[in-house]
Amino acid sequence: MFTRYNGQYGWIKTVDDEGQPTIYHDAVAAKPVIYLYPQQEIDVHVELELTEADLSTTYPKYNNGWDVIASPDGSLLNKADGTHHKYLFWDAVNCRTLFDFSKGFCVAGSDTESFLKEKLTYMGLTEDEMNEFIVYWLPLMEHNKYNLISFQSDAYTDSAKLDITPKPDNLLRVFMAYVPLDEAIDIEPQQLSTFERKGFTVVEWGGSKIKS
Repeated sequence: MFTRYNGQYGWIKTVDDEGQPTIYHDAVAAKPVIYLYPQQEIDVHVELELTEADLSTTYPKYNNGWDVIASPDGSLLNKADGTHHKYLFWDAVNCRTLFDFSKGFCVAGSDTESFLKEKLTYMGLTEDEMNEFIVYWLPLMEHNKYNLISFQSDAYTDSAKLDITPKPDNLLRVFMAYVPLDEAIDIEPQQLSTFERKGFTVVEWGGSKIKS
């Protein structure tokens, strides 16, 4: 387990009384993507600050931020190399964030698709954004017997801070943490919020598989 002890971070192996490992915890921030929807074509600068993980892969290349020309339809022109994109992609490794599973949902693997469609639509993703989310995560989740799922708020946003210029009028960050399970468990249902798109809107989605 990667954890903090006496003011320092490091890896420890947790064991039972007979010296057998009892827990293994590992997490990555997988495929967060950032969509930009201005009301008119504008220059946008996006910076990402990770406080509990290390930036791994970015596309287009992150170089002290992204500088793009964003259009109302969501299309992006990367100013560094002239390439066109639908979103800004990043992921991270060595994730040390302690995700919050005090509330959430225990979902059968076979019900993953319908669950994600319902919750992502309620939270405010468009059909295209939702489909891209599901295409990425469904193959990783639907074959598990169960998944413990919790959509993160401060635990995620405090550890992966976005600084966007000009400042958006509305920002939606959907980050799903989940744990594959062999058996169903009881958990208090999580109350989710809806999102209204108004003005310059920025949307991000991503997730993390927690092994334990």
